Amino acid sequence: MSAEISRKACRGRTPEGAPNPIDIHVGKRIRARRQLLHLSQEQLADLLGLTFQQVQKYEKGVNRVGASRLWDISKVLKTPINFFYEDMDNDIASQSPRTFSSNGNALALEEETASFNTDPMLRQETIELVKAYYKIANRKVAKNLYDVIVALSKSTYNTDDDKEQ
Repeated sequence: MSAEISRKACRGRTPEGAPNPIDIHVGKRIRARRQLLHLSQEQLADLLGLTFQQVQKYEKGVNRVGASRLWDISKVLKTPINFFYEDMDNDIASQSPRTFSSNGNALALEEETASFNTDPMLRQETIELVKAYYKIANRKVAKNLYDVIVALSKSTYNTDDDKEQ
């Protein structure tokens, strides 16, 4: 293994020197939120005081997003920081830089891989659903929709087909 690959692995990359899957996941979430708000990379970059190339690198996971920068991004994109870690599967979460030793072998961790399943009240999906619900002008329709959702949540209609989706 070359010194360059070892140096990159120390900076949070995989032992092979590729961007860490967690950084890629965070970048994809930044991109998704930016697109949801109909912002271009240039517009986001201007709001953050960066170049659009830097935003591109964040979105691809090529450059890691530091804590203070992620804070700024969350404020500009009007979303909590945990949004960027939501829906991360365990395979990605298990590839934290701390799991790699200097020789590239995964370290045994005593604790289980952290679960990124957060309180549903903090999820972006919940926030958007609540906002959409309160935008329904006809409150009778909104109440009927509410009743349908509550009824569906209580139903035992969970087939194998539903689980595959």
